[in-house]
Amino acid sequence: MTRLLRPLFLAAAIVLAAIAPPAFAQTPKPAPLTILVSVDGFRADYLQRGKTPALSAMAADGAFAAMRPSFPSITFPNHYTLVTGLRPDEHGVIDNNMEDAARPGVVFLLSKPDIVHDPIWWDQAEPLWVTAENQGVRTATMFWPGSDAPIHGVQPHDWRLFDKTVPSAARTEQVLSWLDRPPAERPRFVTLYFNAVDSAGHLAGPDSDDVDKALTETDAAVVLLLKGLAARHLLETTNVIVVADHGMAATSHERVTYLSDLMPATAFHAVSQGAESGIRPMPGHEEEVAQALLVRHDHMTCWRKADIPARFHFGKNPRVPPLYCLADVGWMVEAAHTAYPTPKGEHGYDPNDPQMAALFIAHGPSFNHGVTLPSFDNVDVYPLLAALTGVKPRPNDGRLADLAPALAK
Repeated sequence: MTRLLRPLFLAAAIVLAAIAPPAFAQTPKPAPLTILVSVDGFRADYLQRGKTPALSAMAADGAFAAMRPSFPSITFPNHYTLVTGLRPDEHGVIDNNMEDAARPGVVFLLSKPDIVHDPIWWDQAEPLWVTAENQGVRTATMFWPGSDAPIHGVQPHDWRLFDKTVPSAARTEQVLSWLDRPPAERPRFVTLYFNAVDSAGHLAGPDSDDVDKALTETDAAVVLLLKGLAARHLLETTNVIVVADHGMAATSHERVTYLSDLMPATAFHAVSQGAESGIRPMPGHEEEVAQALLVRHDHMTCWRKADIPARFHFGKNPRVPPLYCLADVGWMVEAAHTAYPTPKGEHGYDPNDPQMAALFIAHGPSFNHGVTLPSFDNVDVYPLLAALTGVKPRPNDGRLADLAPALAK
């Protein structure tokens, strides 16, 4: 065997060992289990980079799609969409940074866990784990956005407070430890969240070696999960759904529109910045800010919230600021010139852009083999999860029919 072929052979052997159940397993089949895995920032075409043999094998043996995120194509809104089946404008988590009139002076920020854990930000909708718990289906979440807060007074039976420093492998081990319980005490719906790919994409750009390393690390954690399921005789009865919340586009400090170059910094408040920006004019400056923004710009388009294009399904929620700007893909919108470095990768752009396309893989006994689905909206994941777990879903925007070709008869 040549040096070139040997690593490929070993990688294939690892994947096959993970996916194939032990031949000697004769234990009765346990109740079906559904595991929803999120690989934050996994652009759909990353699967072709040759760094994820386990995920590639799952896609080839199950169902694969390049999934459209909801607008804006950023982390918290889309993770909540995946587990509610509602678009951000309906479930209320409209951005990673947002404000609410019921909490004057408070800004929802990822870096402020005491604020993020306030149920007010989440209770415009009901995630699947709350509905499942209320219907007697035990759930467990490993770092899924929103699961740190009691939503409608309910949290998953098992959950962990988000800690970005926990390695990917340790997150998988935590999930497997929950599955070591007796069958009656095991969760039937589990979520698992990995952020290494997204972090690398922001810091080094989507085409970087850092992203390749993060893909390899995450794939290894998936192998660990599959092997762990096989060792517990659970793999044959487990449906594993792997998703991403959005893709990633390369950015540069040379491709930034600064709002303070268009109007005085004292005239406006930028609630969010990046690929998109929600803007509140300061009192008395409404017309000044509107005149500065609602004109043609080279690399940015701005609207009043009521005029945001209907295809984005966005702009009716009270949390959406009065004015909203969207950058061209690869560009960014910042409030002012600062000393902070511009990220080398960003998301939040038009969900129809191929660079925002998110990974979708479905593998397990409920799915056909070797299916490539047309691109679909990520709201469809929720009715799929409800059907797999036997939970009666809440009203939602998804269509299970869009995924019908992937489902085994």
